[in-house]
Amino acid sequence: MEDNENIIETLLERATEYGKSGYELAKLKALDKSSDVLSTLTANSVVLIILSSFILFLNLGLAFWLGEILGRIYFGFFVVAAFYGISGILIYFFLHDWIKKVVSSKFINQVLK
Repeated sequence: MEDNENIIETLLERATEYGKSGYELAKLKALDKSSDVLSTLTANSVVLIILSSFILFLNLGLAFWLGEILGRIYFGFFVVAAFYGISGILIYFFLHDWIKKVVSSKFINQVLK
């Protein structure tokens, strides 16, 4: 009878340790995934800020240059704005779903990696 109690007690202790180990492992995996996603997001944000600054100054230079060619500075800004307006409309109607699929796929792959 004592052997059965020892076996059950040992089994319960092992099950408890297994549960605690599983919980700790799940916490560590969640921490690993969240830190990986956060570090990727931070690195991509830095690149995006630098690229945005480059594009901003490129567009300003292009707008001033086109304005000089067209005779009025503000005409250059209108041309650049029209280009981006038309590009935005075309991207929305033709590439919106594709971009959405690519971004969600990348995010899911990053989390499940």
